[in-house]
Amino acid sequence: MGDFLSMLGDFWEVARFPLGGLACLAGGLLCIVSAIGVLRFPDFYTRMHAASITETAGTGFLLIGMALMAPNWLVLVKLLCIFIFLFLTNPTSSHALVNAAHVAGLQPRIGPVGAANREDEA
Repeated sequence: MGDFLSMLGDFWEVARFPLGGLACLAGGLLCIVSAIGVLRFPDFYTRMHAASITETAGTGFLLIGMALMAPNWLVLVKLLCIFIFLFLTNPTSSHALVNAAHVAGLQPRIGPVGAANREDEA
């Protein structure tokens, strides 16, 4: 059993850097997709959706990748604190911003909120 755990530890030391790199690459790609979505979508609500969902996932993947490559526990704990902070505040701030826009009367480009078809818009 001791040999197996020793082999598992050696395997983890070899595998964690490529896994961390893959997670960082996935996070970077999600952040790029988010930026493209913000530029391409037509109105504020769809842009906020693109930004909030993919940025939360992208930064999560980036921080997980960095945590896999962390040299010691102190760095890992700091990355975990950053991850928890971003995971709680990013969706909350996006919701608050969209709610403020809705309360201020900003309508989506497709028509008023609650309009089921074109006759309801008039």
